[in-house]
Amino acid sequence: MKRRDLFRMVAAAATAGVLAAPALAQETIKVGAVAPKTGPLAGGAVVTYWPNVQLWIHDVNARGGLNVGGKTYMLEAVEYDDQTNPGETIKAVERLVNQDGAQIVLPPYSTGLNLAAAPIYTKYGLPMITSTAATDQIEELVAKFPNMFFTLGGANGIVGGLVDIMSDLRDKGEIGNKVAMVNVADAFGIELAEAARPAFTEAGFELVYDSSYPLGTQDLSPVIKAAKDAAPDAFVAWSYPPDTFGLTEQAMIEGLNTKVFYTAVATAFPAYAGRFGGAAENVMGIGGVNADSPAFQEYAARHQEVTGMAPDYWASATVYASFQVLEQSIEATGTFKGPELVDYIKSHAFDTVIGKLEFDQNNNNTAYWTVGQWQGGVFHGLASTGREGAVAPVLKTSW
Repeated sequence: MKRRDLFRMVAAAATAGVLAAPALAQETIKVGAVAPKTGPLAGGAVVTYWPNVQLWIHDVNARGGLNVGGKTYMLEAVEYDDQTNPGETIKAVERLVNQDGAQIVLPPYSTGLNLAAAPIYTKYGLPMITSTAATDQIEELVAKFPNMFFTLGGANGIVGGLVDIMSDLRDKGEIGNKVAMVNVADAFGIELAEAARPAFTEAGFELVYDSSYPLGTQDLSPVIKAAKDAAPDAFVAWSYPPDTFGLTEQAMIEGLNTKVFYTAVATAFPAYAGRFGGAAENVMGIGGVNADSPAFQEYAARHQEVTGMAPDYWASATVYASFQVLEQSIEATGTFKGPELVDYIKSHAFDTVIGKLEFDQNNNNTAYWTVGQWQGGVFHGLASTGREGAVAPVLKTSW
């Protein structure tokens, strides 16, 4: 072969390779995520929300990408810290859509921030499968925001699970009927407390102390001292992560010993047991999981491996499951278009890490955990609206 012919063959092969390369390369699409990294709710988001964003994107990419109409895309996160400020949440969604070109925008973190951001998600037709919002306003919200879905449950279900457990303990003569109740004064705490007051009263309990405190309160000792002075048989707090830790710490300092001690968000965090050790044993809290479920254990192991931290025992898996619903809807419809995705989500069931998820009037109201408890170093589910794996409650005898 002549040298010039060899050069022509090499050049032709090189040219063919250059032309083929773009066809072989997978495109990357942006996934927008906005939630607190600073501010009062950052402690919850960095446990429950952000690691699952990382894990889901890792899992999709590890499978070869997201298949949309026969074309696969790798996922890339674009993250914004909303500073626990609804105005920042809204501005971040605007940036993600209009400046960053995000094809997928995940819902934010917490009840209040989801409710505040709902209009902007509706404005852009973005499916909003909430996983950290607990409310009984679902029917009214869905009427205004038909792209909004709920997976974590409602206030009445959460309250009802706790009231049922406490009623059973009282009827067995194991606790009295005096309850001290406090709540954080934001959308989550206010709604749960408003649901709990009539529920406790109708069940024959006496609210001997009932008070609220502002979001971000640093010194919770006055709250615990006043609750202790009321001599309750049970202490119930509709709290967010910083106050869940703060209230527990102050209860130990002040010697508030009740046979039922219940705090809300963050009670299910591994860090709760890590901080309080044996004192966390038999503390009750919101949510729960079937900790013995192979599906949860596999998810938890992968979460630990990929993110370097353990998931919580309540909303972490629900957050991941909500991303699975979105993923399955995109792949089934072959589109990122919001209206088509919303219609698909409304009419289909989804296999997720927490089991089957389906929506009745945009509400997964059939099966969710309501109450859990630390037992043997694991936060087990005590009550649910239809999940398997509940264990029996145990009285808290001391710190």
